[in-house]
Formats: sequence, C-alpha cells, structure tokens
Amino acid sequence: MPENDANQGGFLARWKALPVDSVPKTVFVAVSLCLFCSMVVSAAAVSLRPAQEVNKLKDKQMNILQVAGLYEDGINVREAFAAFEPRVVDLETGTFTDDFDAATFDDRAAASDPSLSRALEDDPAGIGRQTNYAVAYLLKDDAGDLDKIVLPIHGYGLWSTLYGFIALEEDGNSIYGLQFYDHGETPGLGAEVDNPRWKAMWSGKELRDDSGDLKITVAKGVPSPDMKNHQIDALAGATLTSVGVDNLVRFWMGEEGFGPFLDNLKAGDV
Repeated sequence: MPENDANQGGFLARWKALPVDSVPKTVFVAVSLCLFCSMVVSAAAVSLRPAQEVNKLKDKQMNILQVAGLYEDGINVREAFAAFEPRVVDLETGTFTDDFDAATFDDRAAASDPSLSRALEDDPAGIGRQTNYAVAYLLKDDAGDLDKIVLPIHGYGLWSTLYGFIALEEDGNSIYGLQFYDHGETPGLGAEVDNPRWKAMWSGKELRDDSGDLKITVAKGVPSPDMKNHQIDALAGATLTSVGVDNLVRFWMGEEGFGPFLDNLKAGDV
C-alpha cells in the first residue's frame, strides 16, 4: 500500500475511533457550523440588498415629505415625492451643479470621500469631514413658483451623529419644520428631538434677523425680545443634545454650509 494511502487510512481510523464528544470533533463541528452559517448570512445579505436599498430610499423620501408637511398615512411615497425637484448644490459657490445626478447622489457617502469632501479645522457640528456638495429638495407650487426648500443637516449630539432635514419657506429664512431620521440619543432625554411638540417649536422661527445676521439658536430660558423669532427652547434634561442641535443647525445654515446658497437663492442668482 502506498505510503499516502496508509497515512490517510491511519488518520481516518484514528478519527473514527475518537469519541463523539472529543475536543477535535467538537471543534470540527463548531467550525463547520460557523462556516455554513456565514455562507447563509452572506447569501441572504446579498439577495436582500436591493430590497434594503429600496426601503432606505423610501424612508428618506418619507422623511422629506414629513418635514415639508406633505406626508399622510397611506399615500404613495414615491408618487408624492415626485413633487420635489432634487438639485445638487456646490456648497463653496452656493450654486447648483450638474456634475452629479441629484437622484442618486449620496452626500453622506460623499463626506467620506476625500475627493468630494474636506477635513474641518473649525468643526462646531462635530462631523470631522464636510461634503463639498449636498442635495437640496425644491418644492414648487401649482404655478411653478418655489414653495419650500428641504436641506439635509447633520451633527454630533451626546451619543451619536444626528441626521435630519430642515424645511424652509420660499424666502430661505423662515423655518417650516425640522426633524431627525437617524440618531442614537438617550430615550426620554436627547431622543426628545423626535417629540412632535418640540419639533413644532421650530415652525415659524427665522434663521436671520433683518440685518442678515444668523440668529437661530437652541437655548434655555425665555428669549429676549430681539430673539423671540429665533430661539427654540432647549430640551429638558438633555443639555448636550440641545447644544449639538444648536451647533449643527447654525453650522449648516451658516457660511460654511448652505448660507451662500440661501443668499444666492434670495438674490435669484442660482
């Protein structure tokens, strides 16, 4: 008998002779089971990815509809979202760009791409890197005139990065609504950013005063007369989350964010 066959036969014989609950057989079964399960999970992840992407897009569209006051239970989200015109904004120039497809451009992914983003030295929103481009969602009325603008915003709270949208009236200054769709803040405290009563406080507030200075803020206490149109009451027991929301809104509505775009929009230069 050839040496290899003898060795193989000896190995198989010794393997069969091992007790079922021996360490080698236990390890073999465990490794085999892990490999099989990993293959099943990987196959499921690949096959479900298209459905996950569809659901992710639908959730994003639903949040945009909600912040613009257009969402109702039972509506066809895709059909309702067709009322919006997405446009990619070059944040440096504050103008629209056709270099990207607005329907598929992902500003969250772009923030991680060194060719499409920049590292921030002054980073009040705590985001590390800022995308150079972002998608603005324009809502037109029946006459074709601008009705609302929905802009993506994000920044760090207490435990997590909060991702959301802010809806502005056609003047680019009056806030229609604000909401976050993704965060990990403390339930009952920082997670109160989802409370409808707190979100309603944003409606009607103004980003800037008559002089054009950015005044919007989240703060505790009764606002002074010159701040009553710009101040939102901070969340009770969630100081750091409130500070985070204040920082991120001021950042994205300021000169480093959508400020130049909103100025151009007001002047009719976009």
